[in-house]
Amino acid sequence: MPKIASPTLLILRLGLKSLVLHKLRSGLAVLGIVIGIGAMIALVTIGEGSKQEALEQIERLGATNIIVRSVKPPDDSSAQATRSFVVDYGLSNEDLDRFLNISTVYRALPIRRFNHEVHYLDRKPDGRVIGTTPGYAQINKLTLARGRFLSDPDEAFIDNVAVLGSHIAEALFGYEDPMDKVVKLRNHYYKVVGVMASRIPTAGAGGSQAAEEFNDDVYIPLSTCRARFGDVIFTAQSGSRSAENVQLHQITMTVHDMQQVRPTAQIIEGLLKKYHKKQDWALTVPLDLLEEARRTKRLFNVLLGFIGGISLFVGGIGIMNIMLATVMERTREIGVRRALGAKRRDITMQFLIEALLLTGIGGVLGLAFGLLAPFGIRWIAEYFFSSDIVKIKINLLSLPVAAGFSIAVGIAFGLYPARRAALMDPIEALRHE
Repeated sequence: MPKIASPTLLILRLGLKSLVLHKLRSGLAVLGIVIGIGAMIALVTIGEGSKQEALEQIERLGATNIIVRSVKPPDDSSAQATRSFVVDYGLSNEDLDRFLNISTVYRALPIRRFNHEVHYLDRKPDGRVIGTTPGYAQINKLTLARGRFLSDPDEAFIDNVAVLGSHIAEALFGYEDPMDKVVKLRNHYYKVVGVMASRIPTAGAGGSQAAEEFNDDVYIPLSTCRARFGDVIFTAQSGSRSAENVQLHQITMTVHDMQQVRPTAQIIEGLLKKYHKKQDWALTVPLDLLEEARRTKRLFNVLLGFIGGISLFVGGIGIMNIMLATVMERTREIGVRRALGAKRRDITMQFLIEALLLTGIGGVLGLAFGLLAPFGIRWIAEYFFSSDIVKIKINLLSLPVAAGFSIAVGIAFGLYPARRAALMDPIEALRHE
């Protein structure tokens, strides 16, 4: 005795047959869902990559760090400059000692930085001199390509040693090995003891945190920087000369846990206001930036989902339009089925399954399109525009969410045509030509 197929399977076969009979119409309906789902996945993938990179840059600053920078007050560029050739502002060594006396601060990293030519033979590219202590590489998460970073003995003995960033090392030495070579800064010679690995520049985080370009840096001990360059740095540009007296350009403090960050930042801010007569400093709390970036990330995800949802909504309208046209074309078929004993729920299920088939096929194709499109966009940006601005990070949660949306669209926009078919009067449907 032949095996009788289940009613659901029969309805599924009938739905597939109906879709195949109208290939172009079904294809256009599916295309709307493909674009909607694909746009949602692609937007979230590209957006997630960009946001993740921004979050990582802020996290490199350290969630338990507090950063204070020297900032030239606006009045120093005019009024003070006319009174004195040397502009005096910024953080001092006394500030560093005060910060170290705060009980919650267990480490403070002092930094001096200024632009200066670096000489090797007849080559003299511009670099950025960083006078600092051995903890700089750890706090900024820098990686060595060869050699070593600055050490405590270098700082203690005021040694003339230097560690080069990747770009400045290449500009000075080309294909030569820089290790143990000697470079010149001003009138002093420094032995190269290490070369840093290349690192992507970090974008400025917040209004008080400048962007960082590490690859052109020349790191020397802070004690050596003070002894060889002094506190006053002279610069000459376009025939004019200027000088700045800045003892420390930045101090990065680290506390034991995140609960202590904001109370410690308030203490530091109070000390700065007490001992600085002018606003020649800026304080950055990376923890605040990180939390704000995470809130923005959540809001951005909602926005991207909303944009993808609009595309899906438009695709759903297309599905409803196709299903309504299908119902009108198959009015006589509906009447015959009702006359043979089919119930209203059977008719409803038949057309609802057809709508779900359309959105299901569109959802699967849309997922594939949404996952491949960002890689295509990135390839176009790199090949034609030599740009790596397109960052990709697949959000695994977006895949089931998008699939769920496609099913929901099939139910929401297929239910009305299905109910309309089910509520037809059988006699009137049989009379339809």
